[in-house]
This record gives sequence, C-alpha cells and structure tokens, in this order.
Amino acid sequence: MELEEYVKNELDGLKRTSTRFLNTMTQQEIMWRPACGCNSMGLILFHVARSEDSFVQARLLGKPQIWESGKWYNKLNMQESETGSHYTIDQVNAFPVPDMKDLLDYYDAVRAGTLDYLKGLTPSAFDKKVKLPFGEFTVAGVLSLVVSHTAQHMGEISYLRGMLRGMDK
Repeated sequence: MELEEYVKNELDGLKRTSTRFLNTMTQQEIMWRPACGCNSMGLILFHVARSEDSFVQARLLGKPQIWESGKWYNKLNMQESETGSHYTIDQVNAFPVPDMKDLLDYYDAVRAGTLDYLKGLTPSAFDKKVKLPFGEFTVAGVLSLVVSHTAQHMGEISYLRGMLRGMDK
C-alpha cells in the first residue's frame, strides 16, 4: 500500500467516525459543555477543521486556508482572524458554536482540500521538510500529525457524546 492511500484510508475512517458520532446530535447537544471551561463537541470539531486547514493549506501548500479562500468565517459568522486554538477559559465559555450543518460543511471542504493535496503527492514528496512553529517535520510527519490530532479529538467528542446521551441513543 502506498503512503498516499494509507493516509487517505485513515482520514476516511476518521470521517466515518465523526459522522457516526455527530449525525444525530442536535444543535443544543453539540453546544453542551460538561462544566465551565470545558470544550463543547462543536468547539472541538471547529478546532479540528481549522487545524487541518492550517496544516495542509497554509503549511504544506503555502496557500490561503480554505477558511479564507471560501470565506467560511462569513458562513460561520465569525471573525476572519479566528484560529480555533489556544483559547482562554473565558473564550471557551463564550465560544459561539456555529450551526452544525455549516460547521460540518466547513469540515468537509477542508477534508476535500486535504484529499486533493494527497492525490498530487509523489512518494518522494512525503520526505520533503516543512517548518512548523514547533519544529521541522517531513510532509509525511505533518500528515501523521493531522491524522493523530483528529483521532485524539474524535475520542473527546465520543466521550462527550457518551456523557450526554450514550453512544447508542
């Protein structure tokens, strides 16, 4: 199996997982937080999408993020400068969870951009070095980070969903 196919399979599996967790959730449920200062499912999903957008579009491709090029900040009623990360407790508590359909549409647009990027990679391109704020990585390393980061946060969403209503309800 080629590395491109492996990464695509991992991303497809994570998308199936997120769909299973989120497809029956109401807007109120994705906004729910178990306590002050805790993330909602909506905030976590937003963070995952913004992070993948930043890693792939800005860092790997050197292009404007889909957030900017698609004017998703307007569609989600947020500031263009919204990064989806490094929030204070007050910012977490005040986070305006966008409409779930719109949030999932943004996540899907980001993922489509990632999959388009993968299609064009040659095996040697995975070895190219990329500088991130926290170190130098190969393209393969950045894509591994995207997969593991998404998986970690999907686990958090699953846990919150389980706390709220259980997985089978």
